Amino acid sequence: MRLLIRSIKCGSYLLSAAALLVFLGLFGFLGSGSGRILQHEGLSFWNQADWFFRADTYGAASMLYGSIVVGIIAMCLAAPISLAGAIFTAEYLRGWPRTIVKGTIELLAGIPSVVYGLLGVLYLRPIVFEWTQIFLPESGDTLLTAGILVGIMIIPTVLSLSDDAFRSVSQSERETSRALGLTDNEVFFHAIFPRAFPGVIAAVLLALGRAVGETIAVYLVVGRADNRLPDPWYSLQPLVEAGQTLTSKLGGSEVHMAYGHSLHWSAIVTLGFTLLAIVMFFVILSEVLLIPFKKYRMP
Repeated sequence: MRLLIRSIKCGSYLLSAAALLVFLGLFGFLGSGSGRILQHEGLSFWNQADWFFRADTYGAASMLYGSIVVGIIAMCLAAPISLAGAIFTAEYLRGWPRTIVKGTIELLAGIPSVVYGLLGVLYLRPIVFEWTQIFLPESGDTLLTAGILVGIMIIPTVLSLSDDAFRSVSQSERETSRALGLTDNEVFFHAIFPRAFPGVIAAVLLALGRAVGETIAVYLVVGRADNRLPDPWYSLQPLVEAGQTLTSKLGGSEVHMAYGHSLHWSAIVTLGFTLLAIVMFFVILSEVLLIPFKKYRMP
């Protein structure tokens, strides 16, 4: 039995080391591949919007803008709905109804993104086009459509992780609060929610990382139009127009076209490096916030 346990531990360590090596290799590959375009464009690669590969002009600002807008729209939609659902499942559902609802939510989180993307093309895109006709949109393929679709996709993730954060608050703290004469609502808002708040923020950050990194669903409904930046910056018109994100550019055919051109390929690799850095930031920050909740779990 001890030999089996040691073998499992050794296997776990080896697989963890292999995963770390793969990550470091990926990070090194993307970082080294970014050198050529940074020598050519410098830091302006991230703050200029023009992307014309035939003229060797590369700027990622419009794609960064698209990714930020899609992420913000997704979180504005997903966060309130998910938080309300997590409060309901954690504080009011008990027994087998909670098991069924929780399992269904986690099942929805595992649906492939291409399925959401196809549903977005069939149903969401026409609805958004009808709603935004006052702004004279070119079509239903817009940043707004992509943001709403990604928001629907990440609701199960935020809800499930927020539910875990609320349930991680110990039963003794709840009973102590009730013993002081607090009502159920007061117990939640004054005792449970403050303790679970870092976990809720971590859930939002993890989902935001997924929203920024989502590819195929966004690719199908965003319109994939380059060089779109708002003028002025606070204009809402670009939300109902076609746009581009980091992932939609990386998921398109231009990646294959760039492979034979060293400068163009370096620009594509730098987009991948930028996306990896953004997602890694959100994941690391969320893991730091989740540390207290990994030590104490409510049964």
